[in-house]
Amino acid sequence: MDYLQQPQAIEAKSFVIIGEIIHETRPDYRFASPLHEAVIKRVIHTTADFDWLDILHFSPDALESLCTAITRGCSLYTDTTMALSGINKTLLAQFGGEVRCYISDPRVVRRAKADGITRSMAAVDLALGEEGEKIFVFGNAPTALFRLLEHKAQVSGVVGVPVGFVGAEESKEALVASGLPAIAARGRKGGSNVAAAIINALLYNLREAQ
Repeated sequence: MDYLQQPQAIEAKSFVIIGEIIHETRPDYRFASPLHEAVIKRVIHTTADFDWLDILHFSPDALESLCTAITRGCSLYTDTTMALSGINKTLLAQFGGEVRCYISDPRVVRRAKADGITRSMAAVDLALGEEGEKIFVFGNAPTALFRLLEHKAQVSGVVGVPVGFVGAEESKEALVASGLPAIAARGRKGGSNVAAAIINALLYNLREAQ
C-alpha cells in the first residue's frame, strides 16, 4: 500500500474504485459524455455518495456553456468562502478567470441590513452589477439562487447545489425550470464541497484538453 503515502496515487486509486462500484452495482448506467462522467465521478469522490448518479441534473447546454465561459476568462461568484476555498484558483487563473465571494463584503453587509434581505441575496445583487461574463456557484444558500432567478439575469452558467431542508430543493427545481445553462442537485443534497468539485472537474478536463 505504498500509494497511501502519495496523494495523487490515492486519488487515482479512488477513481478506479468508483468506476468498479458503478460497473458492479449499476451495469446499465451510461454517462452522456466523458465530461459528464468526470463531473459525476468527482462529486462521488468528494462525497462517497453514489446517489449522485441519479440526482445531478445537467441542462442540455450546461457543460458546453460553462466550459466556454471558463476558457474566456469569466468570473465565478460563490455563495460561501468554503466553495471559494475549494475551487482550484491557480488553474482557473491559467484561463484568465477568477473566483469571488462577497458574503462578508462590507457593501453586502450594509445592503442586507438596509433592505432586510439575506447577505447571500445582497451578494448576488452586487455581483450582477459588475461587468464581465459570469458563472454563479451556489452550494449553501437557496436565497442566493432564488435571488439570481428573480433578476432573470442572463449568465453563462449556474452550478446550483444548495444543501438543506428549507428552500433548498425548491430553489434547485426553479433553476432546472429556468432554462439557464445549469448543473443542479435534485432534492435536498448538495453543499459547498460539491459545488467546488463540479467546477474543479471542468477545470481539470479543460487542462487535459489543452
